[in-house]
Amino acid sequence: MSGVALDPKTSPVFPMAAKAALGDTQMRKNVRHATEVIQAKRARVVSEMPDWQQLREAGKQIRQHTMEHLDFYLEQFEENCTRAGGVVHWARDAEEAKRIVTRLVKASGSDEVIKIKSMTTEEIHLNDALAAAGIHAYETDLAELIIQLGEDQPSHIVVPALHKNRQQIREIFQRKMNLPELGESPQDLADAARMFLREKFLRVKTGVSGANFLIAETGGVCIVESEGNGRMCLTLPETLITIAGIDKVLPRFQDLEVVLQLLPRSATGERMNPYNSIWTGVKEGDGPRAFHVVLMDNARTEILADKEGRQTLNCIRCGACQNACPVYRQTGGQAYGSVYAGPIGAILTPQLQEMHHAQSLPFASSLCGACYEVCPVKINIPEVLIHLRNKVVKQNTAGVAGLFDVEAGAMKAMAMIFKSERRFRAAQRLGRMAETPLVRKDGRGVGWIGWLPGMLGGWTQVRDLQEMPEETFRDWWEKRRRNGN
Repeated sequence: MSGVALDPKTSPVFPMAAKAALGDTQMRKNVRHATEVIQAKRARVVSEMPDWQQLREAGKQIRQHTMEHLDFYLEQFEENCTRAGGVVHWARDAEEAKRIVTRLVKASGSDEVIKIKSMTTEEIHLNDALAAAGIHAYETDLAELIIQLGEDQPSHIVVPALHKNRQQIREIFQRKMNLPELGESPQDLADAARMFLREKFLRVKTGVSGANFLIAETGGVCIVESEGNGRMCLTLPETLITIAGIDKVLPRFQDLEVVLQLLPRSATGERMNPYNSIWTGVKEGDGPRAFHVVLMDNARTEILADKEGRQTLNCIRCGACQNACPVYRQTGGQAYGSVYAGPIGAILTPQLQEMHHAQSLPFASSLCGACYEVCPVKINIPEVLIHLRNKVVKQNTAGVAGLFDVEAGAMKAMAMIFKSERRFRAAQRLGRMAETPLVRKDGRGVGWIGWLPGMLGGWTQVRDLQEMPEETFRDWWEKRRRNGN
């Protein structure tokens, strides 16, 4: 098991989960510190690149071109991977993908697997499916191992245990590895993890990996990592099973020149990932004897068909948008109820659920645009958020149920007011009358409202509202005109 599975179908809506997260001061402190460190490192290495904006544009063009011709490049990948000795399987959804992987593991004669960190396996809750079939999965990425041993939930795309500090990790290792005398230095913790995992690497004969990129031109698979544990999983097992979303494909080997400059700088603030592994098929005496790739759709085709939402699939999973997002930095990743947290999760998760679940996530944003500014492939996340908000509103206000939607009714009332200057001025006068008993004056004589009644109280729960001015700008301007000023 990889901890407690995050499931958008059963998780609390974001406002409820976020409110609970705001009460965890230690978690918020850990997240704030980690994201600030990563952002500072990213800023330094990005500033070294005089062509950074050109690289971003190149990355955008590569991903956009790929999505426009995805069917061609997927077929090309299958052809070249098969020619190199791999076996390609196609999975329409999560259930089919889990059945395929479970069948392949059993066919390998193993009841254990070692895993490289994979967002896709977390997306479909593969570990739970393997456990139900009597197969134990061992996470080998250090952060994923912390999550698994701590029976926790991931909170970040790149650094799943970002919300844990060193002391908390030490307590987990002491308890789960039976190491009561374990020190708390990074070296002590790394040594403990290394000893714990080494036995698994040398014994378990089946590996499961994700993929950062699939290369159509060669049929190869690329994984980037920082620890070397993935390299162990790619070379020691006799059977290797890679599961990847169909959106992970790149047209050419040469395209790695662009994305392998963008990804590490955006993800961890490194100039290059310490370990970049590319494997193609099988070769006698070198690496696994059997290699399988499971290409999974799981609603990606539906996203591809949405002209406005399609750019979501351009994501290269760097997590830069999470580090920059003021909402994520306050709530952490677990409030999003999905392995995909932060701004990218707010647009990806609802679409993977075909807009049936996680409908609160597109509203989990201030639309400040910080995510767009740091995205290495220029995904206009605010644009997609607005598009999805529109879809949610239309979906929830369709038919008879929409007649009783309070928010929709309020928006219609506002629209009626803004359409008429007379109604707008009348609303301003009524607003001043209604707010009079609620206003308090600060030391400068400026009026603020710190409490509003009923459903309006959600606004003042976490912010104050400045009182309406005594006169409108038009009234003030008319007065100046009459006085000849």
